[in-house]
Amino acid sequence: MVFRPFDPKGELQIHEMHLPHWRQEGVTYFVTSRLADSLPQDKLREWQAQRDAWLRANGLESAAGLHTLPEERRHEFHQRFTAQWHDWLDAGYGACWLRRPELRRAVVEALERFNGIRYNLDAWVVMPNHFHALVTPQTGWTLGQTLQGWKGASAREINLRLQRSGSLWQSEPYDHIVRSEAQLDHYRKYIAQNPAKAKLQTGEYALGAGHEYGDNWTAEDVLRRCANKK
Repeated sequence: MVFRPFDPKGELQIHEMHLPHWRQEGVTYFVTSRLADSLPQDKLREWQAQRDAWLRANGLESAAGLHTLPEERRHEFHQRFTAQWHDWLDAGYGACWLRRPELRRAVVEALERFNGIRYNLDAWVVMPNHFHALVTPQTGWTLGQTLQGWKGASAREINLRLQRSGSLWQSEPYDHIVRSEAQLDHYRKYIAQNPAKAKLQTGEYALGAGHEYGDNWTAEDVLRRCANKK
């Protein structure tokens, strides 16, 4: 994938109510989507209360205003709350339906369906209860449309197989514009290391990076390829 970094002098749209919160055409995003039941409600309420108290103490009504804070305060927020969120995800709390190969495959197929047509995928991983992806929407397509397509297609197939109804996916807790080659490499490594960090075995996750990888690639394969691209 040809990476076009965020242009700090270019047009940047900010939307507080809808993802992506920060928008610029042609950029790459790091996104996370988790299953609706992937965190116990008591843990979720505790996390939300602590997060909201921190935001109020810093004069904010929601996380959408984080961009107005100094860099060190934004870093503190992500260390205390975003990192904790991902630790919980990696631990495999709640529903872990995507451990089942046929359900995980539904997510992989949704991710790959319009790759190279509506968007370009870089690295991605499908874990037991969430997925991470680096994606660049093509001209004429938005990140919101991309996420809606992924989640809608996979939810229909998985709900059918589970004979359930209702929401399969939660809303994304945050999205992030990738701002540099160094940050892109950081996220590639984060994605590649996600299964090992969660102590998953082969066959419990799917890992890939656009058309260069299939879901049988190991974390070591992806790390080695990323290193060779530097």
